[in-house]
Amino acid sequence: MSEEFRLASGGRLDRKRPVTFTFDGKRLTGFHGDTLAAALLANGIHLVGRSFKYHRPRGILTAGSEEPNALVGVAKSADAAARGQSVPNLRATQVEIHEGLVAESQNRFPSLAFDVGAINDKFSPLFVAGFYYKTFMWPKAFWNKVYEPVIRAAAGLGKAPTAPDPDRYANRYAHCDVLIAGSGPAGLAAALAAGRAGARVILADEQPEFGGSLLADPKAEIDGKPAAEFVADAIAELEALDNVTLLPRTTVFGAFNHNFMAAAERVTDHLAAPGADQPRERLWQIRAKRIVFATGAIERPLVFPENDRPGIMMAEAARIYLHRHAVLPGREIVVFTACDSAWTAALEIASSGGRVAAIIDLRKDVDTDLVEAARAAGIRVETSCAVTGVLGKKRVKGVMLGRVSQSGDVTSAGEMSCDALLMSGGFTPNVALHSQSRGKLSFDTERGAFLPVTDETAGHRSAGACGGTEGLLEALASGARAGVEAVRAARGDAAEQPAFTVAGEQPVTGWWLGAVPHDRDASRVRAFVDYQNDVTAKDLKLAVREGMHSIEHIKRYTTTGMATDQGRLSNMNALAIASTALQREIPAVGLTTFRQPYTPVTFGTLATTSRGELFDPVRKTAIHDWAEERGAAFEDVSLWKRAWYFPRGGEDMHAAVLRECGTVRDSVGVFDASTLGKIEVVGPDAAEFLERIYTNPWKKLGVGRLRYGLMLNEAGFIMDDGVVGRMAEDRFHITTTTGGAPRVLAHMEDYLQTEWPDLNVWLTSTTEQWAVIAVQGPKARDVIAPLVDDIDLSTDAMPHMSVREGHVMGGIPCRLFRMSFTGEMGFELNVPPSRARHVWEAVHANVEKAGGCAYGTETMHVLRAEKGFIIVGQETDGTVTPDDVGMTWAIGKKKRDFVGKRSLARPDLVAEGRKQLVGLLATDGRTLLEEGAQVTESATPPRGTPALGHVTSSYASAALGRPFALAMIANGRARTGEILHVPMPGGAIAVEVVSPVFVDAEGSRQNV
Repeated sequence: MSEEFRLASGGRLDRKRPVTFTFDGKRLTGFHGDTLAAALLANGIHLVGRSFKYHRPRGILTAGSEEPNALVGVAKSADAAARGQSVPNLRATQVEIHEGLVAESQNRFPSLAFDVGAINDKFSPLFVAGFYYKTFMWPKAFWNKVYEPVIRAAAGLGKAPTAPDPDRYANRYAHCDVLIAGSGPAGLAAALAAGRAGARVILADEQPEFGGSLLADPKAEIDGKPAAEFVADAIAELEALDNVTLLPRTTVFGAFNHNFMAAAERVTDHLAAPGADQPRERLWQIRAKRIVFATGAIERPLVFPENDRPGIMMAEAARIYLHRHAVLPGREIVVFTACDSAWTAALEIASSGGRVAAIIDLRKDVDTDLVEAARAAGIRVETSCAVTGVLGKKRVKGVMLGRVSQSGDVTSAGEMSCDALLMSGGFTPNVALHSQSRGKLSFDTERGAFLPVTDETAGHRSAGACGGTEGLLEALASGARAGVEAVRAARGDAAEQPAFTVAGEQPVTGWWLGAVPHDRDASRVRAFVDYQNDVTAKDLKLAVREGMHSIEHIKRYTTTGMATDQGRLSNMNALAIASTALQREIPAVGLTTFRQPYTPVTFGTLATTSRGELFDPVRKTAIHDWAEERGAAFEDVSLWKRAWYFPRGGEDMHAAVLRECGTVRDSVGVFDASTLGKIEVVGPDAAEFLERIYTNPWKKLGVGRLRYGLMLNEAGFIMDDGVVGRMAEDRFHITTTTGGAPRVLAHMEDYLQTEWPDLNVWLTSTTEQWAVIAVQGPKARDVIAPLVDDIDLSTDAMPHMSVREGHVMGGIPCRLFRMSFTGEMGFELNVPPSRARHVWEAVHANVEKAGGCAYGTETMHVLRAEKGFIIVGQETDGTVTPDDVGMTWAIGKKKRDFVGKRSLARPDLVAEGRKQLVGLLATDGRTLLEEGAQVTESATPPRGTPALGHVTSSYASAALGRPFALAMIANGRARTGEILHVPMPGGAIAVEVVSPVFVDAEGSRQNV
């Protein structure tokens, strides 16, 4: 470790715990508490990567998550790296070093020092803004074979891991009264105010330590204590409060509707050997009553020629490395600024033993105390002066200076040697989360920044520097106010607002926007605005010249502020340059969108446990093992494994299904219907809720009765269906389709929470709480009667479409439905899954005694199709109305309103020629039509003639002794008796249009 860059004392490090790591194969050392960036700087390493487009040498620019240059690949160990388990594109400024860590630079070949990709820099005049729009348009045939493969190969920075991710990721949902994003002075003040008031508080910060800017402010005192001591005391107080949750290393990266926030916690990345039970990262999904954004401000770069060389760093970043890591940015330092805070950084570096050669300030008038202090420290001071160029390529070797006149003209003022250049154009409030929350922004001309507009009706408030405050005392006061207001809004409680005293505040006045004036040949130099995407001031001006006048168009044409930057470093300078080129004020140019995530989030964090076998989880019913033991074939239905059919003696599927269908029609069958979605709707307004959500009427449905329910979406199209039972005046048992269960519950919750919050109703998913055993067929009553303890099964006592609660098999709770999806007499036993196999085996034994069998989903499909019953998603496709499938009977004639009702009157939905559900019979009596096949008027329709419709379901029928089909055909009901055609391989098949009900049209069999 170079003694010239690491100070002998100071910093927030544990010097008794040295850490060995490697960077590009070189063995280096640091201390526990170092970030990778700090450790590299301490070892004298400034060149850490190559830029995306031009492969220019790049160094460490910042000390936080806004870092655009120092992107590295990181592995836990050399073994992990060898196994292909490196994680690409991590910011060295956020990576905490640990013993054995392996880091590699990116976007270079064969090495960082010598990169053949740097040839792009020589051809940079060819790669100007929008070059790909203009270059890759001709010849057209080259796109797929030449351009796209080359572009794809060149895209990206790091190398994707080649081995499966060995780490585990966790997920947690949380609710709180107040969520505070950021733990600087404003965040801590807000947490203290809200925590002391008893509110449930979550304080999250992306840094390993709480405190923010206070940890790099040695002169500031709060309440008579050094800032760092104040932070330690505040955190100790918050840790002692049971109502406060502290989340370090946690980035709040996304703001969504209704104060729903997403945060990524880095749990073990900083550990060399995490415990086997610890996840690498944890996704927090937080619903907060009120949110306080205390995300601070980001120091703004200055845009001057060659401002991207390694050794150029933000002044505040250098201050952080000095006070938190005891690292100097260089041996001979020049500071270029338009902001007072950079003077503070220079003075603190000089007082710590660093050599600051000069402070170059764009402003004419600078605080005289700062000027005198700098000169007293032996620092050369130049005002009305600018850096107009940088000497050196892989490391800063010097700077070119220019004197700036009042008119903006620049004349050469010589050169200076240096190996580090610190810059500051002022600070930009970090308004990303505020903007994601749909908060408004207003441009403050005095501060040169967009500030959040306070909305008293919003569920969030910005405090501290992100809210536009200036100075430590103002930040603390605004945080305390925000905490008190959040408690009042969230709980209705009054909270005492903490008061603070402050001494030793450092000035933060002054700023600069846009390109810095210079005297260089503008055609030969590049001043970078977006470091990550290699966007220069020239690119932005070119975009305007080529007709891009919207800031969103300029952004996409040049790629400035895109990808992971999202405008944090580049936005304000890009806006200023564009506004000058457009000759408009910055507010008139507008502001680009701040998108989630605020910083990159690993795929593992977003996927959490949804990977491997859990990526598409296999759900099995309580009867699954029994069916598997009996040789059932299975099919996937949504996430469930369902018994498809039960072959016997070498039967194929068709033979097995024909046998099962015939058995159910003639005798009895048992079917596992447990996968149906089930929702309990409970509350005084439950019936009213169902009146609004379903097409059918519900208020007069008697307790103990069932009714088929049809659900539409807002457009008036069939969304789902199922049978609903009224268990009590205020309780309904609802069934949905297997695949539609989560969608239906979300649909209900959406309306209940946003449209009808006045209804007193609770919704609970009970799909897993009831296993369903369906017994169907003429002998169904005889099969279950010996097993039912206390329910009268007679037709008078329990008619078709009724439900009773009781017990089976000596006390097992049961909800017994009398209903049918086959057209036969049917019962469905809803029992606890823990007892389901026991009940199933008893039922199946009785079924076998009666000459029946178990049947699967394919037989269920055939039987329901013979009765003309639809399956949502098979007969419907998202554009089908109740009338289209002959179900206007399911619409309550006297109902004032329900979801989708008004849409049913739209002209297109009542127009002539809509497709309608019909039955089809092949005239040859033997052909099984293909599902999905088109239906046409003639056997050989002219080319371009639209089809009349298509086949939705097609099966061989034991009851009919022939195949049959259902279809959706234009004006289908009016075509009954017509002969149409279904084109098939080998020729068109003539079919007769018939009723969609093929078996027991009167319904007498199910009412026995």
